[in-house]
Amino acid sequence: MSEARPAGAAPTLLRRVLGKRLRHLRERAKVSFEEAAKAIEVTPLTVRRMEKAEVGLKIPYLKELLRNYGVRGPEMEDFLALAREANQPGWWHQFRDVLPDWFSVYVSLESEATVIRAYEPHYVPGLLQTEDYARAVLRMGFPRDTEEELERRIALRVTRQALLTKPEAPTIWAILDETVLHRPVGGSRVMRDQIDHLIDTLDVPKVRLQIMRFAAGPHPGAFGPFHYFRFGFSELPDVVYTESLTGAVYVDKPAEVVAYLEVLDRMAVQAEPIGDSSTILAELRKEH
Repeated sequence: MSEARPAGAAPTLLRRVLGKRLRHLRERAKVSFEEAAKAIEVTPLTVRRMEKAEVGLKIPYLKELLRNYGVRGPEMEDFLALAREANQPGWWHQFRDVLPDWFSVYVSLESEATVIRAYEPHYVPGLLQTEDYARAVLRMGFPRDTEEELERRIALRVTRQALLTKPEAPTIWAILDETVLHRPVGGSRVMRDQIDHLIDTLDVPKVRLQIMRFAAGPHPGAFGPFHYFRFGFSELPDVVYTESLTGAVYVDKPAEVVAYLEVLDRMAVQAEPIGDSSTILAELRKEH
């Protein structure tokens, strides 16, 4: 489904996975919503909401449901251990004062993805930004922020970047329009440092970067920036994120996601080869 997420609609991805597994277990046991609800003395709607990850997964309820579904021993303990983890707020919860609800969904996707692919025509992706570059972008994007609020947003962005070096880091594959590297964000020194950082980032094992040169002409992603996420859970579909001035749309309808993925693949062929990125970046750095 393609949808703009309302405020507060950002359950952890693990909770979504467990909700789908809970539904599978109920259906496998041939237990109706009404029967499941009776076992834990709630309404059938509550059981439906648990399976849709719209409410937290209360451990006592889960234990009773799992017993009714015929789940015992290690299988139950493994499920409950994951539920306890899923009920913990994401690390980004500490930044909720400067994190819009619609973007907290993005951070949760980013944190759990195994593959992140992106096309960026305007700015360096947040995961690859230097602190000074991020400061310039965020100052422009949030002109009414106090200095304290601005620094909190920068801290959130920098904290997200720890994703690149964790043991189970996702593959990051970004295609940057050449415009990104010409646009003087923050001044010449900031841009030189940013391009140097991109060159250094090419040595990170799971980071791939391509440049879409002006000379490549029209390309299929010219409608705007978007990010694609793939996950390690079979219960989670691939998701595409697109952003507007006041919110975001998260696309997970398979036919629509495939259309975005095909565009990324076509752009990857049209853009400069990954192996040439360092040379191109060094060349464009001279402009600043």
